[in-house]
Amino acid sequence: MLHTKSKPRKSAPPMPEKSLDALYRRPLAAKRSGALYGAFPYPTKISPEAIALYIAAHTNPGDTVFDGFGGSGTTGLAALLCEKPTDELRAEAVRLGLNVQWGARNAVLYELGALGAFVGRTLTNPPDPVAFRKAADDVLAAAESEDGWMYEAQDPSGAKGSIRHVIWSDNLRCPRCGGIIALWDACVSLDPANVSSTFSCPKCGHETSTDGLQRVSVQERDDVLGDTRALRGRTMARVYGSTGKERWSRPATTTDLALLKKIDAEPIPSSVPQAPIPWGDLYRKGYHQGITHVHHFYTRRNLIIFARMWERVESYSGALREGLRFWLLSYNAAHGTLMTRVVAKSGQKDMVVTSAQPGVLYVSGLPVEKNFFAGLRRKLTTISQAFETIHRSGGKVDVVNGSSCKIELPSNSIDYVFTDPPFGANIPYAELSFINEAWLKTFTDRTDEAIVSPDQKKSINEYRELLTQSFKEARRILKPSGKATMVFHSASADVWNALQRAYQDAGFDVEYAGVLDKKQGSFKQVTTEGAVRGDPVLLLGPRRKVEEKPDAGDSVWTVATALHRDALAARDPAEATAQRLYSRLVTHFLSRHKQVPLDAEAFYRWYAEQPLPGASWSADD
Repeated sequence: MLHTKSKPRKSAPPMPEKSLDALYRRPLAAKRSGALYGAFPYPTKISPEAIALYIAAHTNPGDTVFDGFGGSGTTGLAALLCEKPTDELRAEAVRLGLNVQWGARNAVLYELGALGAFVGRTLTNPPDPVAFRKAADDVLAAAESEDGWMYEAQDPSGAKGSIRHVIWSDNLRCPRCGGIIALWDACVSLDPANVSSTFSCPKCGHETSTDGLQRVSVQERDDVLGDTRALRGRTMARVYGSTGKERWSRPATTTDLALLKKIDAEPIPSSVPQAPIPWGDLYRKGYHQGITHVHHFYTRRNLIIFARMWERVESYSGALREGLRFWLLSYNAAHGTLMTRVVAKSGQKDMVVTSAQPGVLYVSGLPVEKNFFAGLRRKLTTISQAFETIHRSGGKVDVVNGSSCKIELPSNSIDYVFTDPPFGANIPYAELSFINEAWLKTFTDRTDEAIVSPDQKKSINEYRELLTQSFKEARRILKPSGKATMVFHSASADVWNALQRAYQDAGFDVEYAGVLDKKQGSFKQVTTEGAVRGDPVLLLGPRRKVEEKPDAGDSVWTVATALHRDALAARDPAEATAQRLYSRLVTHFLSRHKQVPLDAEAFYRWYAEQPLPGASWSADD
């Protein structure tokens, strides 16, 4: 555990008013790319480069930063990046007029989630990148030598090739003829790629909506549990492979089915976790039929291959073993399970393969089985680059797998807090992480998980109380002159107001407010109705007695109209979007110590009724 009593240092001098204005009032860009960002898929990450700018502006080299909701460790990475800032990071500080001293900072991260703590600890304290790359290459070579036959396939000419991925298909029952028909055969067409919502039976010609159509169930022997289970019946629909440098695809053949029979005879490795899933808010009785344990998310082929690779990695020790585990898990749940999907994109001849849908545990009617070896080889370059960036950094990062409601640090020992608390009911982190945690054999204690969850019987009040306790602990360990920067995202006024009451009850209040401009929205920010793009950023300081001022009487719509008018005058198309304006509305009220008066959805309805900008204005002016 890192303690900060060893050598007293002067706290960072207060930032000039002008610098604060530049840092918080202008949207600060946060990229969703780069080796550190892409090394491991984890929900709601923030670019460590963006966080580094806040840390550098609020602290001096050698200071200690705290994050009570550490996630995958990006605040720790940002503290280390201050030692060797990129040219782009230096240029952004100059552009904003920030007088920063570059140099390594230390960090203490508390993360309740077992997976998040593992990821953060490994990324901020990586193994030697050269030794890691050699060990990973050795593991891959051994796996391909011994188990590569499981991905063998014949190309359309009959030559020997290898599988890149396989599309499976749910089986449906035709309501007219009773025939068992693959969803692929009834609804999918190629060139151009399309998935129809109309079921067309190739046997009898009957057409009907796929909504409510009966999925076929089958009984299957479970060799892990020594039992049988009912699950959705699936058919191998199409095989995508490569022969040398040539890529190809074709329908499944009897040769493919014969390979599956051969794989059925392979024993299940003992390393496969026998982990019952503690289903919660993400459970759906339809597409989760028969999925009661972690291994049910895999095809037999991928379960055996991944388990054998896991066993090979376990022969290593120390930081090298943790780095290899990190590598395997970085691909596992997101790409190696039946949650991997295909989508039909406009203008594409064939279906496009994607990862698992973030933020949920969705299994589509057309799940994909990817080649683990090919995917892990691609991940190697990114992870090696991430480890190389952080290896031998001068700062120290301690990651504690524990609750931020009970922090084992001395009072007045932390120079600055940067944190990104859970967003109400938006993402159930513990439930999402369970698959990877099962392989680590370390699970999240959900008692202090700050979340709005019907399954956990946590309402907005329980959520607020947990946040309050965490913020009180952060206030206790923060030096009297220390500040806290918080990034938050919600489309719900109730959640915003719970957050406000939590930090106020803990002794904080808003001094400045701004927006973090994520260059690409998260999945839920892109797809959820009423979602918010551009996360509000709040600078919190000690709460002071605020003199009550008479309310000007302006309604929320008066404020909204003024914000809209200012955004149009700024001639920045991003500022004039409904999502950005809602973020500005939120920060307007919070910075005035007032409650957020309405949800994003209500604001978007109002926005849709506003007149479009006149012909005299355009983004190109």
